[in-house]
Amino acid sequence: MFGESHDIHQDFPQYRDMINQLHDSDSDFKNIYSEYHAITHEIDAIEHNVEPVADHYAEQLKKKRVLLKDQIYARLQASGA
Repeated sequence: MFGESHDIHQDFPQYRDMINQLHDSDSDFKNIYSEYHAITHEIDAIEHNVEPVADHYAEQLKKKRVLLKDQIYARLQASGA
């Protein structure tokens, strides 16, 4: 939704330390995390009319962000077990 924060640390505060640890030690996690934040930045620009695009493109980005967030969460759960 427009105006919502999509910060991983805010969404998963219970995993704050693990997010930092995985970001520093796991290149796959770091890549997923970086892609998630790049897409979030692009969506924010679209929502603030900085970067106008077609609606279907914005929706594709949002779906990709959800998929990446699911991957991040799955990695966090697997690492916390």
